Amino acid sequence: MFSKTTVLSATLLSVVFIPNTAFSYSDETDVNIGGAVRLNYGWKDYDDDSDGAFDFELFAVDVDITKGKWFVDSQFRFYQTFNAIHHAEIGYNFDDSNRLAVGVSQVPFGISPYASHGFWFGGTYYLGFEDDYDTGVKWTKSTGDWTFDTAYFFNSEYDDSARYGRYSFDVASIDGSDNKEDGHGNFRAQYQWGDHTVGASVQAGKFRNRTTGEKGDHVAAAVHFDGHFDSWNIQLQHIYYDFEASPELQTQNNRIAMSAFDFPFEIAAEANVTSFNVAKTFKVGNDFLDKVVCYNDYTYTATEDKPGLTDSIQNVTGCTLIKDGLYTYIDWIAGKNMWFAGGPGIGVYNGPEKWHSRLNINIGYYF
Repeated sequence: MFSKTTVLSATLLSVVFIPNTAFSYSDETDVNIGGAVRLNYGWKDYDDDSDGAFDFELFAVDVDITKGKWFVDSQFRFYQTFNAIHHAEIGYNFDDSNRLAVGVSQVPFGISPYASHGFWFGGTYYLGFEDDYDTGVKWTKSTGDWTFDTAYFFNSEYDDSARYGRYSFDVASIDGSDNKEDGHGNFRAQYQWGDHTVGASVQAGKFRNRTTGEKGDHVAAAVHFDGHFDSWNIQLQHIYYDFEASPELQTQNNRIAMSAFDFPFEIAAEANVTSFNVAKTFKVGNDFLDKVVCYNDYTYTATEDKPGLTDSIQNVTGCTLIKDGLYTYIDWIAGKNMWFAGGPGIGVYNGPEKWHSRLNINIGYYF
């Protein structure tokens, strides 16, 4: 019996390799190939290396193809320790207001495209609610000042929760918490209010324990504001999420595992997440800089009063230096009980936690 992923893959292949049914020969094919090369320096106050580390971080390849109303949009990434798909979708533009995409697409949830300004995003990224990509079908419709996204995702970009080498943060399988994503639906409505965007999102789906075979529910909802005031940008967002807790799902400790970038960790199974981000753009326009964007992105994850849980905080202060395709991010990332900033996870309590911080400088050329 074929899996949902197999059926979806066969559908994608039929579109790509049967041009008589997919495209009109009268349409001209436009192929664009791009990518990125990035270097990264990182220093941590919780690491033994006092000099930090400066090394190759990423090589990415983008392939974008359009033929009439059809399009292919894809990116594959090569990191030091793993390779991963970022996105890969095939779609059709019915008109200027209706767009259908099938494949590994960005999940429509919260502020678009990012609820942050720094290189390593905000705290919502590590919870799987920012720049997340899953495999499914997505329809985007615009009417007047409104934009609506409706989607169903069969699974994460890799239908293997034990594979930690991935870009997006997804439910992971670890010892004692053997779960995987098992489909979710999304709906997001956004209203363009002058230079500002206000919106609301909902997500509902299932996750399955691979050991017991039991399925549980997970839900999430968000409201957001993305305001532009001349050279200032203010982002406000609040998210509530909940993964069902039960012994059959191995979530009775009020935690569930996530993973990306080769590492799994635990998060609180239920929490309220508030983001408040401020950025200002300075136009420069000389031989070295076109503009500089400076920002402070703050995320607070408030957990329920349950054993093994506690609140988490992440704050990122930094600037991005931009010259043509050259982007240099300089970020000071501070966190308390926060994954990626010296903490054991997000919203989990493994003993008293101090504030930790790290300096991160990423130099990337995008072509």
